Amino acid sequence: MKEYHANKTDLFNIAKQLVFDCEKIESGRAVVLALQGELGAGKTTLTQHIAKVFGIKKNITSPTFVIEKIYNIPKQTQSKFSKLVHIDAYRLQNKAELNTLGWGESLDNSTNIIVIEWSENISTALPQNTIWVTLKHIDEKLRNIKW
Repeated sequence: MKEYHANKTDLFNIAKQLVFDCEKIESGRAVVLALQGELGAGKTTLTQHIAKVFGIKKNITSPTFVIEKIYNIPKQTQSKFSKLVHIDAYRLQNKAELNTLGWGESLDNSTNIIVIEWSENISTALPQNTIWVTLKHIDEKLRNIKW
């Protein structure tokens, strides 16, 4: 388990470490990052930094209303991943609702990295090798992040 106390400027380096850890996983399926934390803990901010690590230039926002957004990872990043799948599970209640997004296909694609905010809402649908990332709000500037 890794644990960090981080301010906003530290988050990029933490995202780099998290991506590095994900790149080493060989499961034959997508790598799933399950982000957990209260409102304002930094789930979307961490996802934005993960996207930056992959060289994604688009503005990353939480897909609260559309539930899922998919971003192409530029080839020049030399990552084993080709897509970042960003899911906000805040409004999801079960695996059936997740399946309407094409969950099985996303999960079966080993070139996907899937980042899920509010993952605790669909925990029973997530694979065993999911990386659980817990974010806790310590104060206005500091977060505790562990996985």
